[in-house]
Amino acid sequence: MKDSKVLGYIEDVLANMPADWLRLTTHRLDIYNEQLAKTQFLGQFDNLFKNGNSETTALSELPTAFDYIRLGHPLSSVLEWAIAKLNNLKPENVISFSSRTVPILAVLRKNLLDHKNTQIAYAGELPESFDADVLKRVYGYKFDLKQVKKVEEILEFDGSTIFVSQDDEIGKVDLNPNIDFFIKVHPQLGSILLVNGEQNEDYISEIQHVRRRETIAMTPANCFAALQQLTGKASSDHEQRDVEKNKASVLASIRKITGTNTKGLVASSGLSMQYAIMMGLVHDALEKHKGKAIKFIVPPNCYGGTNDQARRVDACLDNVEVVDLPVDGDHDMVQSIDTVLDKIASQDAVAYIIAEIPTNPRVEVPDLVKLRDVLTKARKTASGEVAIDPVFILDQTFCPNVQFASEDNILSSVRIISYVSGSKFPSGGKATAGYCVANVRAEALLKKIEKHLILCDNEATDLQMEILAEQLPSMNQRIEDAYRNTRDYVNFIKEVLPAAKINFVSEELAKEGFTPSVFSLDLPTKGNTDEEREAYKRALNLKLINLMIEEIPHESKYCVSYGQLKGCYWTIPATSTQGTTKEDDKDYIARVALSPDMDLEMHKKVFLDFVEQI
Repeated sequence: MKDSKVLGYIEDVLANMPADWLRLTTHRLDIYNEQLAKTQFLGQFDNLFKNGNSETTALSELPTAFDYIRLGHPLSSVLEWAIAKLNNLKPENVISFSSRTVPILAVLRKNLLDHKNTQIAYAGELPESFDADVLKRVYGYKFDLKQVKKVEEILEFDGSTIFVSQDDEIGKVDLNPNIDFFIKVHPQLGSILLVNGEQNEDYISEIQHVRRRETIAMTPANCFAALQQLTGKASSDHEQRDVEKNKASVLASIRKITGTNTKGLVASSGLSMQYAIMMGLVHDALEKHKGKAIKFIVPPNCYGGTNDQARRVDACLDNVEVVDLPVDGDHDMVQSIDTVLDKIASQDAVAYIIAEIPTNPRVEVPDLVKLRDVLTKARKTASGEVAIDPVFILDQTFCPNVQFASEDNILSSVRIISYVSGSKFPSGGKATAGYCVANVRAEALLKKIEKHLILCDNEATDLQMEILAEQLPSMNQRIEDAYRNTRDYVNFIKEVLPAAKINFVSEELAKEGFTPSVFSLDLPTKGNTDEEREAYKRALNLKLINLMIEEIPHESKYCVSYGQLKGCYWTIPATSTQGTTKEDDKDYIARVALSPDMDLEMHKKVFLDFVEQI
């Protein structure tokens, strides 16, 4: 009786759900409390279920689930809730993934750090991309594999037992007490992980963090298809999609945009792409530079996902270390790289630099000639040997139109791997997929990067490819139009509030092709002490953002997003993109991202109202 009530309610929800649940990367940003993400959504959703309310208006009023789609979204939350109800579990004990292998890796990671044994039992076959040898050699994971014909063969084990089953059915599971983690793998949709038993609940936040940093949740379209299947309806997805044509179109667009002829790789998100890059380079170093330390050089105030992911790889591998690279404000990126590379060369270590150009959130571009000279400078080890040349891993999400990896670029003599978050300009905010390219000097590294992209089953989904095929051809024009709006707005702010400090590219840099549509704003402050001045400025930031959202709710949003097709996005990096960054490295400034299609005059008017109030 309970099951039919749950399934009947889900059927009604699917019929009445807001269109945004399926087609936007963020839902109801105006109702978002980071501390209560998911719990708040599901708490209110559960109340609607108890009251039998599945009206569109009620569903529309539910707050944001998670911070953005990569970590989770309304439909992934509803899918997890439904499966939990059918199996008498708490909703947080069910976690959906787009990847078919990463849920296994998530448990292996925690057990590696906890020095705990792991047994992976499976019926039939393991996912095709699962590579036990590489997971042990490169990731450092330890586990035993055990093929079984039925669940009953699985006996008690000193450690964690993961049971992996591949089938088309999503729903009820026989929760054998000898199994700690059930992973149901669906051939098209992704996978569902069920955490069994109170003794395993301390894994939940760790598994969710893997989903946040190294992969993505099951996508909205696939969650919708899974929920349809759960209610006995035929899936409406996976039809009339020309996968090969879309992929060819995307790769052709990437070649044209980046000015490269090397192979482009497309991942389920920017961080999925970055994880494949990192692990691919670790793998390459283990083979080509046996026994040498691997150093990932990362700006301490860069995007929090990048910073956190690098440190997470460091935590798992004894031969990997993160080295800080100060790049913003009083620090010059070129000088910092020179100093760090000298030190790493003397240690005869392998240097991988991850940096954003322009930097985030200060929107600074280094002198590229000086950067090239520092990156190609001949260095010696302490024993006088020639040091290994570094690889420059470039996050160019702010300016994906700049051809850093082309043979005509100033940096062509450097080993360059460039990647872009696809949730920004490439898709216009319609999908999370990201891509990477390499220049000719770094081309050989792509094979290892692709190997790890496939191993983690983090390649872009068919629908993500379709969205990129639609959006990429117009990307450079949208970048140009959004930049024009941003330059106009920046000039207006300078005029009406000259005391504000604005971080944005110069006109000269824009002529060289650096045309971002994001700037950061240091508002004028007052007070008798540093503490008073900082507190005043932080309050003023929020006052400005709240005013914009209240006065222009259909366009202004509080979000880290960038490169959307419409509207204007406001955030404070210290409390959003820099969430896991050390406190001393955080930026309590306003970051503003403009789109090509927005009411610029209205934004000017509201900003002028703000100026008159301070």
